[in-house]
Amino acid sequence: MNTEAAYPIGEHGKKWTDGDKESWFQQQNKKRSYYEQVVSHLDSLNEDYIIEQYGSLLYDAENYPLYALKSLNWNDDKPNILVTGGVHGYETSGVQGAIRFLQTAAKPFLDDFNFVVLPCISPWGYETINRWNPLAIDPNRSFYENSPAQESSAVYQYIKTLEIEFLSHIDLHETTDSDNSEFRPALAARDAIEQKNWNIPDGFYLVADSTKPQDAFQKAIISSVEKVTHIAPADDEGKLIGVALSQEGVINYAARELGLCMGLTDAPYVTTTEVYPDSPSANDEICIIAQVAVITGALNYLMSL
Repeated sequence: MNTEAAYPIGEHGKKWTDGDKESWFQQQNKKRSYYEQVVSHLDSLNEDYIIEQYGSLLYDAENYPLYALKSLNWNDDKPNILVTGGVHGYETSGVQGAIRFLQTAAKPFLDDFNFVVLPCISPWGYETINRWNPLAIDPNRSFYENSPAQESSAVYQYIKTLEIEFLSHIDLHETTDSDNSEFRPALAARDAIEQKNWNIPDGFYLVADSTKPQDAFQKAIISSVEKVTHIAPADDEGKLIGVALSQEGVINYAARELGLCMGLTDAPYVTTTEVYPDSPSANDEICIIAQVAVITGALNYLMSL
């Protein structure tokens, strides 16, 4: 299906003007609270983590503080693990999964790893349940120097200031039915390009970095997650979201070339999760637990190296 003409903002066949983007922004509204659902949970973690404000987002009258959690008992001799959530604010389990991991599953790993966790990179997107930021920019295509997205730029600069190497980066995401009903039509209209709706996979899958796929690492994560929820089967063409499988439940993207968060560091072991909350076999809690299973599965694999 060509989604190019299926969006009510802008003129068909022409890229959005600044006025069109402003019209889009004015139609957005808050549906939940970043402070109540995210920030309020962080103080309870200060026994094991330093809570740092690494930046803030200024949008009109709103000021969103951005937080990272770092292992309190940092040891330079331990490998470093980066976990990110909420790059796309509407992908709820990525945010809540990062927090749940810290609350319930991280402690057994604290002696073996240092953690840096950014649970909600796009708080405005979280509150308005959006993929884009208020300027109609996708943060997960914007992780590079001089990024136009405040969200991506703040993370990029913060990671740079840490001056550390990461062994692994796990970026927590979702694929939802709204990708076809809202976000791909909006992208088609914004950029005046043809976008075809893809088959939304029913189940969990991973996106690995095509420059360093680390197949055994991805497989270990899939094995961990399938104890919690089902793995997405390939479509009739052997693909997920239009990309050929590299193995069960895994596809590969060129992370850095596309400006993905997964390509932010030089970590050799990286992955992006894709939970499917709209499955009849899933619910919010299953999706959160699946994200936790990703992280623990990855860490157990890394400990075995």
